[in-house]
Amino acid sequence: MATFLYRLGRLSYRRRWYFALIWVVLLVLAGTGAATASKSTNNDFSIPGTEAQQAFDLLEKRFPGNNEQNASARVVFKAPDGQKLTDAKNKAAVEKVIGELKSGSQVASAVDPFVGKSVNKDETIGYASAAYKVKSSDLTEAARDNLKDAAQHGRDAGLTVEVGGSVLQEMPEGGSEIIGIAVSAVVLLITFGSLVAAGLPLLTAIIGVGIGVSSIAALAPVLDLSTNTSTLAMMIGLAVGIDYALFIVSRYRAELAEGREREEAAGRAVGTAGSAVVFAGLTVVIALAGLAVVNIPMLTKMGMAAAGTVTIAVLIALSLIPALLGFAGKQVLARKVRKAVPGETPAEKPNMGTRWARLVLRRPVMVLAAGVLGLGAIAVPAASLELGLPDDGAASKNTTQRKAYDLLSEGFGPGFNGPLMAVADLSSAKDPKGAAQKVQDTLTALDNVATVTPAQFNEAGDAATLLVVPKSKPTSTETEDLVHAIRGKSSSLNADTGAKVLVTGATAMNIDVSQKLNDALLPYLALVVGLAFLLLMVVFRSVLVPLKAALGFLLSVVAALGAVVAVFQWGWLGGLFGVEETGPIMSMMPIFMVGVVFGLAMDYEVFLVTRMREAYVHGERPGEAIVTGFRHGARVVTAAAVIMISVFAGFIGSSEQMIKMIGFGLAIAVFFDAFVVRMAIVPAVLALLGKSAWWLPGWLAKVLPNVDVEGEGLQKTLKAPAADAGADGAGEREPARV
Repeated sequence: MATFLYRLGRLSYRRRWYFALIWVVLLVLAGTGAATASKSTNNDFSIPGTEAQQAFDLLEKRFPGNNEQNASARVVFKAPDGQKLTDAKNKAAVEKVIGELKSGSQVASAVDPFVGKSVNKDETIGYASAAYKVKSSDLTEAARDNLKDAAQHGRDAGLTVEVGGSVLQEMPEGGSEIIGIAVSAVVLLITFGSLVAAGLPLLTAIIGVGIGVSSIAALAPVLDLSTNTSTLAMMIGLAVGIDYALFIVSRYRAELAEGREREEAAGRAVGTAGSAVVFAGLTVVIALAGLAVVNIPMLTKMGMAAAGTVTIAVLIALSLIPALLGFAGKQVLARKVRKAVPGETPAEKPNMGTRWARLVLRRPVMVLAAGVLGLGAIAVPAASLELGLPDDGAASKNTTQRKAYDLLSEGFGPGFNGPLMAVADLSSAKDPKGAAQKVQDTLTALDNVATVTPAQFNEAGDAATLLVVPKSKPTSTETEDLVHAIRGKSSSLNADTGAKVLVTGATAMNIDVSQKLNDALLPYLALVVGLAFLLLMVVFRSVLVPLKAALGFLLSVVAALGAVVAVFQWGWLGGLFGVEETGPIMSMMPIFMVGVVFGLAMDYEVFLVTRMREAYVHGERPGEAIVTGFRHGARVVTAAAVIMISVFAGFIGSSEQMIKMIGFGLAIAVFFDAFVVRMAIVPAVLALLGKSAWWLPGWLAKVLPNVDVEGEGLQKTLKAPAADAGADGAGEREPARV
């Protein structure tokens, strides 16, 4: 592989105009596709194989005219203090608001509180339900403005008016990622000391993300991609795109420092660092694509889209970076290096990476104990992890959605915001109406039930729906117990009446998806960690190094989950991260974070340890190889980690709770993994293992393919010609270690 990539790097350097043009054309084509594609996106959430999904599918089949996918709005009214909503003046104001709302071109229907009997017992709070003809993603700005204007007229009349519902679901606010890019630029400038060298990773990462996100936008209507898909692809694509380019540019500069000609340096950089990029990218792609085993379509599509963006980042690093290095010339070097006298080699002082590695080698047990115990302590809150799906109750208290949520809880009870929908299949019932009444009576008698609405039959009379309003709030364990209690009554009801009762709704979906994700976590870990373990055995030709890498990852990800629980569930330091309301952790968060962080953790493992493996293969003792790896790689890995942390942390400012939580989780996980696990625990373990770290059974060595990541085959290929002494060189010298 190293030889192939070496040739690719040289070809890209020589034919730089062609390679640059190819990527520009791809960017233009993707952008054109995104600009001309339909703006409709699919935010539908389905969980195949669960009872909630079976009930939803039954609803679609038996109630075909009831399109739950279209946008809906709930306008909540509250009368001024000391007044009632039914007072003549207030009633007239409410009816005027509903009349204005009905005038919207995309509004299918709107029922005021008095006709719909949706006023509380005190007659102080009521709500109107509005249904739209299209999905929320297809709503025009005029339709949203119509709703906002109608609500404002109610406020002008003295009422408190707030709005909830899917009609207000818009694309997450952008711009927060700019902060991460700005921090990345500063880090790159400090690392390289050259504006050109710092700009190359940023430029190529933006091109890669541009192609990836534009392709997602172009394919969204065809593949039914959600609005969050492109945001997550952008988050991951920016981070890995900058990092992969950073490693190749850094190796290119190191080859120039060895006296290579620029084309030769580009080839060697791609042949060596590029090999590490390929395998690091493969681990990320495996982790993201592996999300398909969970069998939640939205999560699968998000993972595949992000994996595609990572693949683009790898291809750009291998082909566009050497082309741009050809355009950059000597400007990729720091000014003091460009102005140095040829042949003059300043005395090198041990850098920070060298000093740190030597410190770890002197005290490996102490460093290992401190790292493991520290992360273990931070991981403790993970034992209290509670999963859920965010609703308007988790929104900012300043938003109209949250205010509407709180008003409904005040007027109708905490369970009103999370009603359960019981769907009765009456096709086998001898007396459908009697069976439906029996279902209603049975559900009403259950604990924690506030009300059960009368059965609503479909036209054929073979199915009915009943709304069950709990006394407890949607995210409480009491409501979860109620869902299980209703399902527990299903078999006896079926035996007595012939009715088959299923439970669905947002709350039931939440419970089912949490259970599904919990059940899938161990198989997912086994698949991803197992495949990556085999891949790392091929890279490092060792058994213990991949094992240590996997165990270190598990430690860092559990610690990251502990930090997420402490901040978003317990509220510790919540104000610092913009967490206004604590609550359960999003159901998809743990498994998504496991997938993404595993791939990113293996990046640092590959980039740092391949340098050690390279030194060991070429004759250095195990301890010396650790120091060599840190001397060449610590500064760059540190810069890469800071960049990745800053990119992820930039998304903490998102208005979308899911994006905020994932941004924080990924940022803190990268911090733990890069600076505690890879920079401290890894060298400590390798120091204790010594030569055993690189042990591989003879029979396994014969079976595993030799991909030559350390460039040994490339070195043999290049050894015949005389050593390079090009324009940037300082006379004859032996070939650099590759």
